Amino acid sequence: MNTSAAALPSPTTAQRWRGRLPGLLLTGAVAAAAMGLAPLPWLQRHGISALTLAIVLGIALGNTLYPRLAASAGAGVGFSKHWLLRAGIVLYGLRLTFQDIGQVGVGGVLTDALVLTSTFALAWWAGTRWFGLDRESALLIGAGSSICGAAAVMAAEPVVRGRADQVTVAVSTVVVFGTLAMFLYPALYQLNLAHGWIPMDTQAYGVFTGSTVHEVAQVVAAGRAVSEGAANTAVIAKMVRVMMLAPFLIGLSMLLARGRTGAADGQRAKIVVPWFAFGFVAVTTHASALRKAGMKPLLLALLLFGWLLAGGLGINLGVRALLG
Repeated sequence: MNTSAAALPSPTTAQRWRGRLPGLLLTGAVAAAAMGLAPLPWLQRHGISALTLAIVLGIALGNTLYPRLAASAGAGVGFSKHWLLRAGIVLYGLRLTFQDIGQVGVGGVLTDALVLTSTFALAWWAGTRWFGLDRESALLIGAGSSICGAAAVMAAEPVVRGRADQVTVAVSTVVVFGTLAMFLYPALYQLNLAHGWIPMDTQAYGVFTGSTVHEVAQVVAAGRAVSEGAANTAVIAKMVRVMMLAPFLIGLSMLLARGRTGAADGQRAKIVVPWFAFGFVAVTTHASALRKAGMKPLLLALLLFGWLLAGGLGINLGVRALLG
């Protein structure tokens, strides 16, 4: 047997990769454009990350040029969504060290955990009971609000088994209220500083911001608006929250699997353990999804935003009082 011939890829494999190439080039180009634009000062001042830019560019493409490119690019876009989306949780985790965690202490970790669980539980309950949303939409909005914004929405999608239009709506609500938080938090801090309603120094503000604001870039912007020290603490508290994404998704997968049964043999559905990458480009989303969804997802996101602001503050103060 010729070993060199055996090492060559089969024609089927080669054809499969040739079919993916246009879509991979398209998603790569959009991701590169987003990463190239993200360092611009105006975008950084407004907390707009490369991920958010990629989503915006993807939505623009999805509603303009992509329908004409779908036939040739669909395979590569699907590969990017399915595999590259699940490739980056280890890279995300490498950004956080135990020394970083030590800077926010047990109180910061406990605060993050309580904010995450309470916000997600509220999203699940209120989304399905109060607003009458389908479970998938409520869970996706809850994941984005409680953990790390758009990245968490896309990471939760394979666990929740949400549709592309549900992901689009969830990401949109996260962007809206995360951007609002980015400007509101520093204003409220200065107002509180002037009136002395609540004892809060820059470190406490940083933990509060990192434990309640949606996206990492928005956390940085909200922290820097107060001080560089507040921004550093906020980012660490936020990254601790991001680190909780993996166990959160595994737990959610186990919880959802309890209610799912196999289609053929009645066995329980397998648990999906997803991984995510912050370079995912959502070129399959369409603006019509937002119109069809109506106001209910936005109202749920508004409720969660209010909880993150008021309930999150209560949790922060409670943990500080508990731990002295």
